[in-house]
Amino acid sequence: MASRSLKSLEEDLRAHAGRLPEHIAFIMDGNGRWAKERGMPRMFGHREGVKSVREMVETGVELGIKVMTFYTFSKENWRRPKSEVSGLMKLLVSTIRKEVEDLDKNNVRLRTIGQLEDLPPGPRAEFRAAMKQLEHNDGLLLVLALSYSGRREITQAVNRLLARGVKHVDERAFASALETADLPDPDLLIRTSGENRLSNFLLWQAAYTELYITDTYWPDFRRPQLIAAVHDFLHRERRFGRTSEQLIPSKGEAR
Repeated sequence: MASRSLKSLEEDLRAHAGRLPEHIAFIMDGNGRWAKERGMPRMFGHREGVKSVREMVETGVELGIKVMTFYTFSKENWRRPKSEVSGLMKLLVSTIRKEVEDLDKNNVRLRTIGQLEDLPPGPRAEFRAAMKQLEHNDGLLLVLALSYSGRREITQAVNRLLARGVKHVDERAFASALETADLPDPDLLIRTSGENRLSNFLLWQAAYTELYITDTYWPDFRRPQLIAAVHDFLHRERRFGRTSEQLIPSKGEAR
């Protein structure tokens, strides 16, 4: 696949548009290391990483992807140096202010998962205003995980079910208590910078998600890299516990 041109990969995606992932999730890793290798402060990497998010959304709109979820700020990220956390909060505010008009033009909706109330008043208000401005759109849904923890989401789901007085819980009932209850589970999860772990992200939802791990740092992960990742997904066999033979359609049956 590496030897194929971007144009060739794009043509393949168009030819198989009905099999593209409905929901793509991203663990955006490597901003700090990308900046360090260039002798720059970590915030330089975070600012450059915003450009990658923009290209992901623009490409997602182009491909007809329904949902894109970005692990923007984890619950654990609050442990980082105060100066970096403060810088990230300011970057969130400036980014959403700068991007909201283009998101609107591209018919993109916005929502958050995680504990938005953990954020300082400024960023919290900015996100709520942006979500309100974009709520009339019906195109790609951009989901930002903010102060998010997969384990906390699971324990909160349990508490919601207990509060409802639910006596018996099956998988469908449990999923209905998650923040993503109305969303399809991710078909594809992309993690940059070569780390091989979920890092407490969408733990329930990623049970059958295809994982795509790349050594590329997030600021360098742009449209060509996303096209390659989706092309890789397109040629995987998703069995969900079945055998390959069970996926082969019988004679005369459309696949």
